[in-house]
Amino acid sequence: MDDALRDRLGAGTYLLLTSYRKNGTPVATPVWVVRDGDALGVWTAADSWKVKRVRARGDVLVGPCDVRGNPTGDQVPATAEICDAATTARYRQLIARKYGLMGRLTLLGSRLRRGLDGTVGIRVTL
Repeated sequence: MDDALRDRLGAGTYLLLTSYRKNGTPVATPVWVVRDGDALGVWTAADSWKVKRVRARGDVLVGPCDVRGNPTGDQVPATAEICDAATTARYRQLIARKYGLMGRLTLLGSRLRRGLDGTVGIRVTL
């Protein structure tokens, strides 16, 4: 069951990643998602609030959503962790492959604005 769910979430265009503030308030963010073996991979700005929230508390909810973050299916509990540079680089390649021209342009713009260290991968395991 987990494998089918992981496949479905990894194949979707957007993943709703819900992380938690220190006071327990949930914050949902739509992000691009790629399949990473037995996990899902997300790529984001290193100084984003979701990175700070995941560092403080790794339990998250994930589920399919549209571009605006409206859920299109059930949210399931998962664990998120910030990735090392090598894994982040692999996520960039997977995103470029999955999202085509739009993905490559977004990656390029991010690299020009922030440099390679300005973004991190987040590994999500169900």
